[in-house]
Amino acid sequence: MTKPTFERELCLEILTQVLEKGGYTHVVLHQALSKYQYLEKQDRAFITRVVQGTVEYRLTIDAVIDRCSKVKTPKLKAVIRTILRMSVYQILWMDRIPDSAVCDEAVKLAKKRRLQGLAGFVNGVLRTVSRQKDEFVFNDWTIKYSTPDWIIEMWKRQYPSETVEGILRAFFADMPTTVRCNLALASEKEIWESLKVQGVRVEKNPLLPGTFTLSGYDYLESLEAFSKGWIQVQDAGSALVGEIANPQPGDKILDVCGAPGGKSLHLADKLRGTGLVVVRDLTEKKIRLVEDNIARSGFSNIRAEVWDALEFDSAWEEQADLVIADLPCSGLGVIGKKPDIKYRVTPEGVESLVALQRRILSVVWRYVKPGGTLIYSTCTINRMENEEQREWLLEHFPFESRSIKANIGKAVRGEWLEDGYVQLLPGKYPCDGFFIAAFCRK
Repeated sequence: MTKPTFERELCLEILTQVLEKGGYTHVVLHQALSKYQYLEKQDRAFITRVVQGTVEYRLTIDAVIDRCSKVKTPKLKAVIRTILRMSVYQILWMDRIPDSAVCDEAVKLAKKRRLQGLAGFVNGVLRTVSRQKDEFVFNDWTIKYSTPDWIIEMWKRQYPSETVEGILRAFFADMPTTVRCNLALASEKEIWESLKVQGVRVEKNPLLPGTFTLSGYDYLESLEAFSKGWIQVQDAGSALVGEIANPQPGDKILDVCGAPGGKSLHLADKLRGTGLVVVRDLTEKKIRLVEDNIARSGFSNIRAEVWDALEFDSAWEEQADLVIADLPCSGLGVIGKKPDIKYRVTPEGVESLVALQRRILSVVWRYVKPGGTLIYSTCTINRMENEEQREWLLEHFPFESRSIKANIGKAVRGEWLEDGYVQLLPGKYPCDGFFIAAFCRK
């Protein structure tokens, strides 16, 4: 087996799991790359790009296949459909690979899967794509930005058209890893220098001090700063929760849906060894992720527990100085990092999530002591889950909005900061789509 064929065989296996069997791209890809750690860095980078790019551009790719094939995408054999999809991605978006090589390797893949009779079909479709690739111009945003029409239409009802297109474009930009520094463990300068010594390309994220974007590294786990707990993978938008929360020494904090623990660890870091942060989530599996991060950080003022946020815990009634409610949501703000989200979410699913968020809020608000703070946040771009939930909470429970201008006013500007909330949009800010609202209990 030649190395190029092996790389593409692995891409085919991963994409079959994701596109045909419902696997999550980031999970299946991580599992595969962990299994084949011996592969060269450039080989793993190739696999990552082909997998993520094929998923990201799936609707565009299918439109191209349908234009060049007599058999339309839904009627193709699953293996052939996946081979064509990953090959079209390489032809259209990976200029360094000759089209002829892509076609030849696709034919080899078909034959290896004992589909010799369809090898000629695969070759014919891909040769046609190669010949016509300069003619593919799509004005329909659903095809151009490979995003379901209902999502685009929802955003158009909520934002100006140019803002929506900016969001869609931003999802296709390169997404370097964003990390937040645990400054109780090491200084920003010390962390920066450690990363540079190991050959990592490091840039400061302008949205929030103490956050870096990293690229050019091999494995995150191999970095000294990571193994020592000095850095935590966390988007800058997510990290703004800690800035807005602004915990005070000795605070008792409850994070009700906290896995994998980035926000809770940030709060524990800010408390500088005082107070207590309790982070909860629904399953043992999620809590193990939190516990791994806690162990790596070495913080002693934080612990993790399995707890269903829908179940009221009387022991916490009016006990928390600060409650973090980063609740389950549609995830439309993180499409740039997890592109399969846009194909999974449905209008009906969003409505169910809105109802779930309200059920959780109806329980967890009671944990906030009078004068204490509640932070509601999501990683989505959807007024139903964000601004409308904020208004609903103010109408139904004894809270008032808390200005967040003093916390993030230098990085973010908008009249809504005085009203205690912010909707961060990709393309406008260097982060995921993220919503944060702050409330003070009366």
